[in-house]
Amino acid sequence: MLEVNTQNAGGSIVMTPVGDVDLSCSRELQGHIKRALEGKPKSLVVNLEKVPYMDSSGVATLVEAMQIARKQGTRLVLCGLQDKVRSIFEIARLDRVFTIASDVQAAAAS
Repeated sequence: MLEVNTQNAGGSIVMTPVGDVDLSCSRELQGHIKRALEGKPKSLVVNLEKVPYMDSSGVATLVEAMQIARKQGTRLVLCGLQDKVRSIFEIARLDRVFTIASDVQAAAAS
């Protein structure tokens, strides 16, 4: 089971999953993200600082979230990527597709 901490901050939502995001829990993360996006927040920040590992199912979940967010006009920002997770995004060239910030403060300011 994946722990996901969610905070509302003035029309924006900051979501912080804790632990590995892999096939066993990516659907759970998907559910959290979809519920957060239902409220059509101004922005959704996914803070990945507590995610040491992510497989392709986790990446696919975030790609789907980005597509939903774009359709409804919500800004999706990823932040706090650990080196292993960042390298997955770089290899897939998704670092050019997603808005990626260093931390939550930078994500809020971007």
